[in-house]
Amino acid sequence: MNYEWDFSGVWAHRDMLLAGFVGTMKIAAVAIALGVVFGIVLAALRLSGRGWLARPALWVIEFYRNTPPLVHFFWAFYALPVLIGVSLDPYAAAVIALSTQSGAFFAEVFRGGLVSIERGQWEAARAIGMRSHQALRRVVLPQALARMLPPFIERSFELIKTTALASTLAYSDLLYQAMQVNSITFRPLEVYTVVAAIFFLALFSLSLVARMAEHRLAISSRAAGH
Repeated sequence: MNYEWDFSGVWAHRDMLLAGFVGTMKIAAVAIALGVVFGIVLAALRLSGRGWLARPALWVIEFYRNTPPLVHFFWAFYALPVLIGVSLDPYAAAVIALSTQSGAFFAEVFRGGLVSIERGQWEAARAIGMRSHQALRRVVLPQALARMLPPFIERSFELIKTTALASTLAYSDLLYQAMQVNSITFRPLEVYTVVAAIFFLALFSLSLVARMAEHRLAISSRAAGH
């Protein structure tokens, strides 16, 4: 194979790829923030101990865990406006699809982290005079956060990669802009190699920061446990 690599066309349209990368990070950041809020609500309902609250939350979680993300994008963009009577632009539809889906996964991360803490930790905190909210804040939550962080980060990375589906709604994310550049340069190998490299560098850099955060939380967790 004597293929000659030529990135000059990609470099000439780097501003388009940069705009797409910004669009990707914008949608990912908002979706993660909203997903955390949605996940906390679902987790609280599941831990409420009341069936009429816990069961609907479980149904929502199972729905999102067992349906394809692409369906969520199409439903939010094409079906939801029929129900609410308001048209949604690609950005709004993608944020709704990503945040609700990620919220369902985050809910299980939060719930699993809290229930993984041994009951003895609660009892020990109360034995030394702490109230429930103090035990949660000072003893249980630091340990739970250390256990939640790895799956939370993994799910957040999955969300960032799933943002590529927003291109199917003509949202100008990195993949959509890459398709535009490819239609101009006719260099798919170079264009999509650059896209893969951008995703890798972004996520790898974030993973390094996440590892440092995990290390610090692990230290705090050990201190709280003692």
